[in-house]
Amino acid sequence: MGIGLFHFANSLVTSLGLSSPAAILWHFLQGQLPGETWELIGQFRVLIVIAGLVVGFLIGLTGVGGGTLLTPMLVLFGVPPTVAVGTDLFYGSLTKLAGTYQHWRQGSIHWKWVLYLATGSVPCAVLATFLIHAVNVRYGSADTMVRIGLGGVLILASFSTLINDWYRKRNARTNRLALFDVEAHRGKVILVGAVVGFLVGLTSVGSGALIAVVLLMVAQLPATAVVGTDIAHALLLVTAGAIAHWQIGTVNVPLALNLLIGSFPGVVLGSRMAYYTPARPLRFGVALLVLAGGLKMVHLI
Repeated sequence: MGIGLFHFANSLVTSLGLSSPAAILWHFLQGQLPGETWELIGQFRVLIVIAGLVVGFLIGLTGVGGGTLLTPMLVLFGVPPTVAVGTDLFYGSLTKLAGTYQHWRQGSIHWKWVLYLATGSVPCAVLATFLIHAVNVRYGSADTMVRIGLGGVLILASFSTLINDWYRKRNARTNRLALFDVEAHRGKVILVGAVVGFLVGLTSVGSGALIAVVLLMVAQLPATAVVGTDIAHALLLVTAGAIAHWQIGTVNVPLALNLLIGSFPGVVLGSRMAYYTPARPLRFGVALLVLAGGLKMVHLI
């Protein structure tokens, strides 16, 4: 009965004389889409789902960015560094979309900071991605360059996490909330965005850890605005990086989907546990873990 209905629909579509785009869409829906869906299901990996669960749990528990945890872990799992970077950017663009929407509803995004940071960061992230592509074409692989860059940025991100934590505590104690005039210093803000954007395009790390320190130490925004502005800017940055990496073929979609399957419940669980767990010692421990990962990437341990 089902097969008869399918053939009837197929003949109806043919008899209606669909235009070329509609015919392509019809054949994609009846043939290619189911095939690719089963291919994705066939690439379900329990280990990667568990890794996503652990990373999501740590993000929810400590607030440490996913890139600083996920990218080095993928590399240690044997994923080529260039693919680990592209996949993490794709994964990050999906996860940050929900966070940006929530902060937009709460009104906790400083859009001028987002605009000026993204003016520098987005083109430089794309530039870094095509640098990877150029090295791949010329030398056969950019994995060594990306691995060394990843190690350096992870070391920087680990110290940034510690500075961030210390500055939050100091800010809460002194209650310094004098706003930085972003309009008067937009050139400097764009330059900061450009540096961070290049590092993110090259390594996928820094969209949260590095910008959060800048927002805390320079912008003097309230804590909720720091988080909201950081996430909104990161959404633009990692999405641009993900699109560029997609163009050069360094995004592994099944790998990203496996990570997402685990990370969503992990973030929820970690966020709930955060109310009952001392956050500062955990962030310190995660920062040391990130530091060890960075030293491992550059073969210092």
